[in-house]
Amino acid sequence: MTDTTITTCYAHPGRETTLRCKRCERYICTSCAVGTPTGYMCRDCVRERRKTFDTAVWYDYLIGFGITFILSLVASILVGIAASFIGFYIFFLAAGIGGAAGVFISNITLRAINKRRSRPLFYACAAGVVLGALPVALGTFFFGGGFAGFAVVIYVVIVTPIVYTRVSGIQL
Repeated sequence: MTDTTITTCYAHPGRETTLRCKRCERYICTSCAVGTPTGYMCRDCVRERRKTFDTAVWYDYLIGFGITFILSLVASILVGIAASFIGFYIFFLAAGIGGAAGVFISNITLRAINKRRSRPLFYACAAGVVLGALPVALGTFFFGGGFAGFAVVIYVVIVTPIVYTRVSGIQL
């Protein structure tokens, strides 16, 4: 004889289900289920797992933002100065400087934060890069820097994703 007991979701007792969380084995309904590559998990287990990947402490946000801000400010000043002497060809040079500066800034930042991880930390580092170059970009646009303002914008467009991906640990 078959067992016909009715199982319900642990979070929604009125919903019948046969789906179980792959980690804790509790019954979950389809609205509580979170799809993972290896099966479905309940929201509590997903939240628990996510906390293990956030290893940053409170001062890492200040260190990450501060270092990326200062280094991006210095690099964007160098790009602006080089643009005032080189002219149109700075567009090509800004791409090269941006790539090298992005790797340099991310390596220094990773060393300073001891490779700790947190999504808000990655956003803080990317914001530091953008806000560090912003004064130079605005200054060159408003005070007639010629190609320098555009070169700084190219620098920011190249450096920001490089720093974000390297600090977050995304390997391509």
